[in-house]
Amino acid sequence: MTTQSSGPADSGKHDPLVIRDLEFIGGMATVDGWRPQTELPEVAFAGRSNVGKSSLLNRLVRRKAFARVSNTPGRTRELNFFKVNREFVLVDLPGYGYARVSKARRAEWRPLIEGYLRKSATLRGIVQLLDARHDPTDDDRQMFDLLAELGVPTIVVVTKTDKLKASQVAPRLLTLAGELELDDDQLIAFSATTGAGRDDLAEAVMSLIAQPSWKAEA
Repeated sequence: MTTQSSGPADSGKHDPLVIRDLEFIGGMATVDGWRPQTELPEVAFAGRSNVGKSSLLNRLVRRKAFARVSNTPGRTRELNFFKVNREFVLVDLPGYGYARVSKARRAEWRPLIEGYLRKSATLRGIVQLLDARHDPTDDDRQMFDLLAELGVPTIVVVTKTDKLKASQVAPRLLTLAGELELDDDQLIAFSATTGAGRDDLAEAVMSLIAQPSWKAEA
């Protein structure tokens, strides 16, 4: 599936990521399963099953139905690859930690995601999502520990900030940064509903894409 042309940019603002071409390449279902053979740089997106990842991706690429928004969190169990402008690849990692999914299925996310992170030679970094309304879960903390262990360049995005009062957003980011031992400027406040933070995220993603492979330096 390929779609072309960009949606309207925010009026009067430079768009760090103008979408000219989008193509769904395919899905990777198992650690040693099929994955696209491409030399293009990749940026992956990770987070809990109900963190709003599909809505964020749709807003990022200015499409209403680019990534599937499911009423049943935890349904997608594949890594989905999307080629953007024939220049780089966005990777939608399966959501993790949804309580109503069986323990066996919840346990599947780690080997699949970890296998991808360890083996992908073209990965430039990861966008890790947190819900502004909730404290990081044990699964979130395990994910951050894994990213730190591997040394993956990470952008942290706090989603659903429109669910908070405007005066609550900055203090909430400070609290989350403190809990995760991050600098507060490492977090991007984001709302898929209002579009707040979209251009900040797009700029951060493009900066990751422009970096050399961190694995080559390891």
